[in-house]
Amino acid sequence: MKQYEEFKHLKQLEDKNNPFCSLYETESGARFYIEPAFYTQLLGFKEQRKDDYPKIINKLFELVEKNRNIVFTASYEYPQTEVDGFIYLEVYDITDPLCIFVEDKSRGSDYGD
Repeated sequence: MKQYEEFKHLKQLEDKNNPFCSLYETESGARFYIEPAFYTQLLGFKEQRKDDYPKIINKLFELVEKNRNIVFTASYEYPQTEVDGFIYLEVYDITDPLCIFVEDKSRGSDYGD
């Protein structure tokens, strides 16, 4: 269970069924998990869109307060965290509505096209 800088002001809980993901609780009682791969994606936005990063974090907290129970995952199809009663959101569920995009340059080569 890792303590992430952006969430250090929150109460961190332990979930023995999901020991590799950090679980946080807000003052209002909303809970959310941060999967390690999701956090890596978040850091990519922090690095490439530094000026927009506070907006992303604010939107994340807005979604937490609205939905109350969220797993922030790198992949809907293969989440690392298994919990009932939580919705699953990816980083693009936060950034796309804000019109904050990062170009994916990890595509295959153009040779042979």
